[in-house]
Amino acid sequence: MLLTYERLGSLRILLWAVTLAVCVFLLVPIVFIIALSFGSSKWLVFPPPAWTLRWYEALAADPRWLTAALTSLKIGLLVTVCSVLLGLMASLAVIRGRFPGRQFLSALFLTPMILPVVVFAVATYLLFLRVGLGGTLIGFVIAHTVLAFPFAFISINNSLESFDKSIEDAAVLCGAHPMIAFLKITVPSIRLGLFSAALFSFLISWDEVVVAIFMASPELQTLPVLIWAALRQELSPTIAAASSLLVLITLITIILIAMLRRRFAE
Repeated sequence: MLLTYERLGSLRILLWAVTLAVCVFLLVPIVFIIALSFGSSKWLVFPPPAWTLRWYEALAADPRWLTAALTSLKIGLLVTVCSVLLGLMASLAVIRGRFPGRQFLSALFLTPMILPVVVFAVATYLLFLRVGLGGTLIGFVIAHTVLAFPFAFISINNSLESFDKSIEDAAVLCGAHPMIAFLKITVPSIRLGLFSAALFSFLISWDEVVVAIFMASPELQTLPVLIWAALRQELSPTIAAASSLLVLITLITIILIAMLRRRFAE
């Protein structure tokens, strides 16, 4: 007999309590930082003595924040494209390839998820200094693509595994070119995996700070790096405003992707 929600009995109360506690633990810090961004005090005081938009005005008046946000957006979009394409090609090789060592290759693709980020950051920093990629846009994109690639690979790999390749083969037998059959049959069929890969890749690059600190230069800084640098200097509500915008853009991205996934799933 399967254990369903209806058969939990009194344990359902415990389940709801644990779920509520987890939600509160995750959401309360976000609510606090958003509230602080509207506070009138020049220090991070909660509850705010009054409400104001002056910190958002200060944020908009400082070109450093806008430049950092645009840099993060540019890097995030480039990383999304690169990681999805690489994840798709890697998934095709692992799922449809017939060569020894495919399981080892799959495990190797996931090592950036296991390796401590600071270890990867230091190694990447030393390597990129030698090859002249330190503090460059290309260096940022390569480093973030390595971090985002495992998530794109997992999402696309799962979708490709559940796809029936005989449908694509039937199109080829009917005279379609293999590439046309792949683009018009396989790609639309695994679009949910592709959207998930794009979402994870963008958000990983958008929020990443450890590797970005090592890769940043005075001329090239992402928004998380600028927030970190500002935190080391002073605890200004402007930082709370920047963090709130970071959360807002992340939330908008998740909502848009969810809407697109629902639309394509219909």
